[in-house]
Amino acid sequence: MRPSPATASVRVRRAETSDLDDLVTLEDRTFDSDRMTRDQYRRHLDSDSALVLVASANHRRFLGTAVVFFRKGSSVARLYSLASQPESRGKGVGTALVEATEAAARQRRCRTLRLEVRTDNISAMKLYERLGYQRIASLPRFYQDGADGWRYEKALD
Repeated sequence: MRPSPATASVRVRRAETSDLDDLVTLEDRTFDSDRMTRDQYRRHLDSDSALVLVASANHRRFLGTAVVFFRKGSSVARLYSLASQPESRGKGVGTALVEATEAAARQRRCRTLRLEVRTDNISAMKLYERLGYQRIASLPRFYQDGADGWRYEKALD
């Protein structure tokens, strides 16, 4: 799959232990609740059932991250977290990370990718819908702070 023009300058790779400080800093900058801890990131970096991706530009600047979970024996992958630096939003980082997540899920023979999003996160919902995700369920009081969510999914055929 060739990158779309908006994502051509964004490079996505598997996260490494050396990315830990940047991952935790972005997590703290992006989310007010439901944050992943340093220990959780460390476990996910070494896990067969999780994949942590990072997006960068010019091989240096840390622009964003995605965390996807895989369950053994399941054809459904779950995009657990997507975050980008505030100054990088609207510049193709989210698209590049979602496309890389989809590619990784296909590589693991997953047929569906699911995710949850806060009902007040309009920009994320627009991104997911633009990329072909369908809203499939309402999630009342889904988030730690009591906020409602939506579940989305996309067939990866």
